Amino acid sequence: MTVVQAGGLGKAAGQLGISQPAVSKSLAALENTLGVRLLERSRQGTTPTPYAVALIKRSAAIFDELRQGFQDIEFLADPSVGEVRIGATEPLSVAVIAPAINQLYRKLPRIRFRVTVGDQAALFRGLLDRHFEVVLGTIAPVPDQFDVDTLFEDTLVVATGAENPLARRRKLALSDLLNEPWATFPFDSRFGSLVENVFLVRGLNPPEPTVTSLSPYLLNELRVTGHFVSIVPSFSLELPHKHRAITALPISLAETRMPVGIVTLKNRMLSPRVKLFLDQVRLVVKPLAKPK
Repeated sequence: MTVVQAGGLGKAAGQLGISQPAVSKSLAALENTLGVRLLERSRQGTTPTPYAVALIKRSAAIFDELRQGFQDIEFLADPSVGEVRIGATEPLSVAVIAPAINQLYRKLPRIRFRVTVGDQAALFRGLLDRHFEVVLGTIAPVPDQFDVDTLFEDTLVVATGAENPLARRRKLALSDLLNEPWATFPFDSRFGSLVENVFLVRGLNPPEPTVTSLSPYLLNELRVTGHFVSIVPSFSLELPHKHRAITALPISLAETRMPVGIVTLKNRMLSPRVKLFLDQVRLVVKPLAKPK
């Protein structure tokens, strides 16, 4: 694995802290055991054969489980230390991950958290590659390789600043807002396409946004001013506490309802620390969860 990542035997030897002949001898022994060639060697370096790619893919899982085993033993010896690796979409990282980390940190301040924020497709790839143990996101649809645990169901809402005159209206239709200044994700992004579809299903042409950005922080600041209108996940106005500077307008987007929850890799045992973290996540989202 190190030879492939480094691109050559010499660089790999340096990273491993052993001699290049020792690396060559180990590779030769492994190839002899398997009966196949694992690396193609040239002046440009080394490249993995299909056999090596298959071996590395399985090895990633093996080393991940071994690392988890060490961490489990460490946890049993001292439950207050270790690392939690999490993936989440941007809105959930702010509304759910941050308060859950804060609550667990207060109890176990020596635990470390590694949070990856990104789009859902990239997060699922990272979960498959075992870069993290758990992903929080929307769970419809989810590939067959994953297990899911629904936390709550959410819809999109039309939101604006609490000072916007629209916030005082009791009845509104989406068509009433076509000429308002919109601040939204680009329509060619995943979330932007959901926003665009809200208009299309009602037979409306999506408005030309005044501001488009992939930065949720920028869009949120624009909403707070009371001048701009956006479509956002409902939970982002409720968690970790009710957002008083931004309000949802009285427009039903019931067709956007989708489950939000925890996604994990099938047949992968979660570390004790992740289980503690997920307990905190469930406490954070409890106001939105339906009673079972």
